[in-house]
Amino acid sequence: MTAAAAGGQRPDGQEPAARQAARVRRLLLWYPRAWRDRYGEEFAELLAAELAEPGPSRRWTANIAVTGLRSRLAGAGLAGHPLDPAAAASASLATAATCVAVSVLAGATMWAQLAVGLQWTVPRDHGITLAMGLMSGALLLLALLTVLAAVPAAWAALAAAARGHGRPFLWPGAMIVCGVAVLVTGGHHVENGWPGTGGHLLAHQGVVPGGVAAFGWAATMWITTYWAHPAALAAFPVTQIGWMLLSPAAIGCVVTGTVRLMRRVRLSARAFRYETWLATVAWVALAAFLAGALSWLVSAGGGQEAGSLFRVGSIDRAGFAVLAGAMLCCAAAVRQARAAAAAVGPARPAAPPR
Repeated sequence: MTAAAAGGQRPDGQEPAARQAARVRRLLLWYPRAWRDRYGEEFAELLAAELAEPGPSRRWTANIAVTGLRSRLAGAGLAGHPLDPAAAASASLATAATCVAVSVLAGATMWAQLAVGLQWTVPRDHGITLAMGLMSGALLLLALLTVLAAVPAAWAALAAAARGHGRPFLWPGAMIVCGVAVLVTGGHHVENGWPGTGGHLLAHQGVVPGGVAAFGWAATMWITTYWAHPAALAAFPVTQIGWMLLSPAAIGCVVTGTVRLMRRVRLSARAFRYETWLATVAWVALAAFLAGALSWLVSAGGGQEAGSLFRVGSIDRAGFAVLAGAMLCCAAAVRQARAAAAAVGPARPAAPPR
């Protein structure tokens, strides 16, 4: 049996065909699926030709990996795409929307905890009041921006449907509608168990209505350390545990549906500039929210005042880290969206629906 038949190296230094093909497939995995669907066959032939030459270096392999990761960043809208700036523009907006959603989820968890404390006591430390004011204002602004951003995207999707091209938007639209319906219905039912029920100070402090705080608590109650303590979790009502399992799935449907719709919808150049401007304002709102969260975390009385009502826990620290990372990612996506808009010029910045 020859070395080649046994799967070993050939005498001329070339790899056997089966091993070479497997290596090409592994190298292609560094690139995103959309890139492989478009360029994969041609690039695989190029890689096979390179591997046919004796001894490709490790530096060559590392260069393939780095280029693939760069393509993944471009596909996520975090790096430029010189061959397809329109797709990069669409991906940047989708990534910015994802970052805002992640930030709101992490921030609302901290905000809901502060709201419970403020419902029962007036803090002596001004940093806590400042934190709640900044966080509440930022959340209100983000909610308004979400509505304003949804209008042109929904209009473009409906216009495409009227022209007979609405099929790509059916599934994302259904995910968004179902997720919002579950969150509104379930959150309204579960909010009756809000820990702030019976208190009366939150509204008097001019921060936020108790009903809004109760809904925020209900929507984020699944983010808890109780998952690491099954015995304590078992003491919860069955309906509450069911909601803690259902609500993250509903949130995931809304976020996934929104991202897919943003990637598929075709916006005019004017609408895209409008969406980019909204994303820039959203980034500023996230920065204000982060400043509010930081004011609470570094507040001198944040961990001692009123027992555990304003105590900073591990989830709060983790939420702050997630919020900071998402804000930086959002800034990168907005920067790339601007650059892509300039590269696209007057043409439509979004790729055709697939």
